[in-house]
Amino acid sequence: MPVPVNILLTPLSALYGAVTSARLKLYSSGALAAQEIDAPVISVGNITTGGTGKTPLVAWLARRLSTAGERVCILTRGYGRAGSASRQVVVSDGVRLLADAREAGDEPRLLAEMLQGVAAVICHADRATAARWALKNLNSSVFILDDGFQHLALKRDLNLLTIDATNPWGGGKLLPRGRLREPLRGIKRADAVIITRANQTHDIEKIRAEAERLSGGRPALLSEVITVGLRPLFDGEKVSESNAESASLPQPVAAFCALGNPQAFFEHARDGGLSLAYTKSFTDHHVYTQDEIDAIVREAKAHGARSLLTTAKDAVKLRGLSFELPCYVLEIDVSFDDEGVLLELMNKAMTKASLK
Repeated sequence: MPVPVNILLTPLSALYGAVTSARLKLYSSGALAAQEIDAPVISVGNITTGGTGKTPLVAWLARRLSTAGERVCILTRGYGRAGSASRQVVVSDGVRLLADAREAGDEPRLLAEMLQGVAAVICHADRATAARWALKNLNSSVFILDDGFQHLALKRDLNLLTIDATNPWGGGKLLPRGRLREPLRGIKRADAVIITRANQTHDIEKIRAEAERLSGGRPALLSEVITVGLRPLFDGEKVSESNAESASLPQPVAAFCALGNPQAFFEHARDGGLSLAYTKSFTDHHVYTQDEIDAIVREAKAHGARSLLTTAKDAVKLRGLSFELPCYVLEIDVSFDDEGVLLELMNKAMTKASLK
């Protein structure tokens, strides 16, 4: 009789937990020191693996800071990019796009495109080194640390934690048995919790109450993804500037993506009034081949789909591939139940940093 997977994974989770706890204690005790840079740092991260909606929040923060006159730079590791993580890649200097998705990774390239003229984007495993380079060479005045909750090597002035309402606690187990990157008690490090995809669950107030309890009474804001437009994959002209319902893309649609939470994307498309005849998901950060696209098109046609739908994160990896069905990109933004609370936290963090 085969040994249950959970039994095999339990000791690995215990080992992972021991290593993680030891590292956290080294930082909390001061045995390992977090580096400080001469500019405000706002961190956005999560406590579980998979997509929790960090990227739209990072873009939202960057736009608000830029509007306030700040020179924004986003620091990220650049997961899945070619080459060594210790090699610095300037994806955007805030004006020009300087690296493609292969060199930078899909999320950094997406942020660079979304925020062209708004924020610089730099990939480097050592975010403090990247920040100091940006201070000297880009004259950056504020940094957003992307996926930074566990990156304790860099001090931050505001620590934002995103929690996906559709799977908030990662099954309650550490990796690899569950999806937790660290024990839930780590939520106490957050200055605020952003509960994403709040509209995709019926237990949102229960989740909010638990987030407030675990964080020691920190603010817990609700957010949801909103559709801002649809565009053809190979054409910058928008199909719709409002809701997916009014879009003129041929339906039914075949949706595909490579995300940490693909079901959230499919559900969002359905909630927007799109009829999905077929869905296909790949592992997060997957790099597509022409054979895979051809297979998606065949399956889409077999299920009666008249067009394809994907995400902006996937779109940056699809250039150079050909499609026998029209393919559209769903463009999104994020909204909050109390935007004022988040803006106040940002302003306090900027003020605190200026007094250092």
